[in-house]
Order: sequence, then C-alpha cells, then structure tokens
Amino acid sequence: MGGARDVGWVAAGLVLGAGACYYIYKLTRGRRRGARGLRLRPSRSAEDLTNGSYDDVLNVDQLQKLLYLLESTDDSVIIEKALVTLGNNAAFSANQVIIRELGGIPIIGSKINNPNHSIKEKALNALNNLSVNVENQVKIKVYVNQVCKDVLSGPLDSAVQLAGLRLLTNMTVTNDHQHMLTDYVTDLFHVLLTGDGSTKVQVLKLLVNLSENPAMTEVLLGAQVDSSFLSLYDGHVAKEILLRVLTLSQNINNCLEKGSLAVQPTFPKGSLFFLLYGEECAQKMRALAKHHDADVKEKVTVIPRF
Repeated sequence: MGGARDVGWVAAGLVLGAGACYYIYKLTRGRRRGARGLRLRPSRSAEDLTNGSYDDVLNVDQLQKLLYLLESTDDSVIIEKALVTLGNNAAFSANQVIIRELGGIPIIGSKINNPNHSIKEKALNALNNLSVNVENQVKIKVYVNQVCKDVLSGPLDSAVQLAGLRLLTNMTVTNDHQHMLTDYVTDLFHVLLTGDGSTKVQVLKLLVNLSENPAMTEVLLGAQVDSSFLSLYDGHVAKEILLRVLTLSQNINNCLEKGSLAVQPTFPKGSLFFLLYGEECAQKMRALAKHHDADVKEKVTVIPRF
C-alpha cells in the first residue's frame, strides 16, 4: 500500500490536526501489506465499506454508496462507522473534492447535531479533514456557529470539544471566516483557563490564528478575561502552552505596532488589554527573559515592549 501511504503523508502535512483525524492504524496496516499497491473494490456493498478491516481508499462509486448509506440509515453503529470511513478517506486531497462534489458535506455536517456524542465527534473529525480544502470551507462555514456553541456548552475536555476546537482551528488558518468567532472569543478564553493541558493547547492554537489577523485585534483585546490568565506566563508552565501564550502576545503587539486600530478604542476593565499591558504581565515577561529554555527566552526578546 506504498502509493496510498505516500499520498496520506502529503495530505496529513497540509494542516495542523488533520493527521489526528486520519487514524494512525491505517498507516501501520499499510506497512504490513507491503507494496501490493492501491486496491479498489467497487463490488463491495456500502455496509461492507464501513468494516474496520477495509483499508482501501474508496473510489467515487464507493463514496457515493457510503454517503447514501449515511443519509438513509438510523442505525447509530452504521452511522458512526460510515463517518469514520469517510473521515479517513477525507484525509486524501482528491477525495476532499469528490466528497464535496457528491454533496457529502451537508450529509456529514447534519450529524454534528446527533445527540450521540461519539457520532458528533466522528462527524466533526470528518469535517476537519474536509476543511483542509479551501473550497470546502465555503460549505463548512455554515456549521461554525453550531460548532462554537457545542464547544462552549459541551463537556469540558471531552473528545467532542477537542474535535470542535480542531475544526475551528482549521477554519481560522486564513482570515476568511475568523469574523464568525467574534461573539465567542470571551468564552474561548474561559475554556482556555478551565480546560486541561490538551484543551489549553488547542484553544491557544485557535487564538493564535485569530491574533495574526489585524481585524481581530480589537476583538481579542476587548474580551473579558479572568486575571488567572496571567498564570499561563509563569515559568513552570508547560513549554507547549507557554510558547503559544507568548506568540499570542507577540502577534497582538505586532498588530498594534502596525496601527491595526484605526481609532484607539477604550477597553473595559477586566479585558485582555489591561492584563497584557499591566505591570504584573510586564514583571512576568521580565522573569521569562531569564527562563532556562532558550526558545522561551528568544520568544520574549522579540516582544519589544518587554
């Protein structure tokens, strides 16, 4: 399965988080099968295609069968298996286009409203892989508001919440759809502060995307953020979190230096602005300039204000 594996690595490299939804077991199975090449079995039934032992990349007819099955069945087990298979196949760039052209995005997207959390997660994973394709994002954006609400109201640190955050991160890699998150920024900071390490990292990836867009600077600085946010700048914080928090500060600072705010707004007390540009944050930054990790020290030094 050498050819399929090579294509898989290319697709997985396109975006953060896409490989997480592809499932590593497919690659390990591919290695065991050696160089027998890519096999397609158009004769297989739609339900056969959801079988966990079926490793092949699906062709157009098979994808169409699977989408019809997903749309027509009420069996939760079959729905979940179909979503996993579609999500795996959506890791391939060619299939991202085919699934869109077959009308598959709204079929998959409808499953994010399923009360079964496992089905919801698998639907979000499939949309996440599909969102690597910019044209697909135009169709996926209709689900952004619902995904935001689910991320903020669902169980903290759950698989559904992480899957939703990964999708939102992909959807904000470019500036095209970032404005859709404007009303959710304050709540995203709350998830950042209350979530575990994995959740913190994923929220920060999303916030860093937003911070690179000058049009989002005022929204970020005006967000109401608890003062415990500054604890993320402590020297003992995990490096993968600390570096992203510093990148967030750096990006916002860069946008301000470039004059991204046409009119200087008045930010309310308790906003991110007062936290980032207060004395406590400045003290923490000066302490981080002596951090034992070279990457952290370098990151601090490129933020001129400190």
